[in-house]
Amino acid sequence: MRLRRKPWVDEAIKEFNSFVFVKDDDDVFTKKGAWSPDSPLYVELGTGKGDFLRQKAALLPQVNFVGLELQQDVLYSAAKKISDAGLTNVRLAVFDINRIEEIFAPGEVARFYINFCDPWPKLRHAKRRLTYRAFLQKYRRLLVPKGELFFKTDNRLLFDFSLGEFAAENLTVRVADFDAVPDDAPTEYEQKFRAKGNPICRAEAVF
Repeated sequence: MRLRRKPWVDEAIKEFNSFVFVKDDDDVFTKKGAWSPDSPLYVELGTGKGDFLRQKAALLPQVNFVGLELQQDVLYSAAKKISDAGLTNVRLAVFDINRIEEIFAPGEVARFYINFCDPWPKLRHAKRRLTYRAFLQKYRRLLVPKGELFFKTDNRLLFDFSLGEFAAENLTVRVADFDAVPDDAPTEYEQKFRAKGNPICRAEAVF
């Protein structure tokens, strides 16, 4: 379902321009290779409304985080949560993950998080899944040696597909849990799905 656009967000999100790169902001490209020179960098692909990133950044103040989200209206909610929490170790960007190599340098990222991404259930759309092998190859180029990918979904078919892609790309799967217990940073989707009794699948993979 397509989200109804909120025109007022284009102006309102500028309140957070100290840590948010808005849509069509070319300054985001200047950060390539300079996001976190002195601390580990963790990147969430598809930040949504920011519940996970807000919690994780508070738990790990020694880590710098970047959240990418294609929809500016959605990212506004994340920006407000990060601001209200007073977090200084988070940057957000309205950006297409397909172009991720344009804003991160090889070996710059220590860990990627993919939380409840679009499963693209039709077979002809498999290449759009964020765990498809072409994406994994991009992540590999951007990660430090032995860099990590943490993945969560409620979609068992997507999870099985992803494990197959991890194997095809010779990732070491450290965790493959088909009914994971709640952890310290649930996303808004995770809370919703758990309330319905849906099992949550979780994987940790090393490149």
